[in-house]
Amino acid sequence: MGSAEDKIKGNVNEAVGKAKQGIGEATDNADLKGEGKGQELKGETQEVKGEAKDKIKSGVDKA
Repeated sequence: MGSAEDKIKGNVNEAVGKAKQGIGEATDNADLKGEGKGQELKGETQEVKGEAKDKIKSGVDKA
């Protein structure tokens, strides 16, 4: 998976996770809120992974 794909999937997971948290809050559904938080964290991790791949590639290109 490329860095751009990681970043895109990360953004999507963050957005969906935040939406789930909002719906869970509105419906008083603790399970949905927890699932949303987990998905948001997964998205943040994917974005960091994509950024790390960019930095590694940049370092390799300079060498």
